[in-house]
Amino acid sequence: MGSPTNHDDLFDSVLNLEKVHLNEGFRDGYNDGLIAGKEEGREVGLKQGFEVGEELGFYRGCVDVWNSAIRVDSNCFSSRVQRNIKQMEELIEKYPILDPENETVQDLMNALRLKFRAISSSMAVRLEYEGYPKASAVSEIEF
Repeated sequence: MGSPTNHDDLFDSVLNLEKVHLNEGFRDGYNDGLIAGKEEGREVGLKQGFEVGEELGFYRGCVDVWNSAIRVDSNCFSSRVQRNIKQMEELIEKYPILDPENETVQDLMNALRLKFRAISSSMAVRLEYEGYPKASAVSEIEF
């Protein structure tokens, strides 16, 4: 009778040992994954934040230049273009820089891109933002 109990105990301890190591491995892997995920998330967030800031800065710079031109000569752009510039400036000011999880972020960025294209088209200027400004008609820009 003593013999089956020893085998049962031995078998139970082997199964228990495997379960203990499996749980320990899972815990270690999970904790390592959390650390790696946070680091990767931080890097992705910094990169995306920089890209958004760079694009917003580009648009802000364009609006500032256009507003300076308007202050020098109030008739340099049509009233429609001036209204679009003002609307673009309002969109930039509404952009929730300090609240990146705001649900309106993507809608505002899309609206800014559309407004920028509309203004550029109205001015007959080919200026695009793709990480850096591309002016294919720099010599044609007049204020």
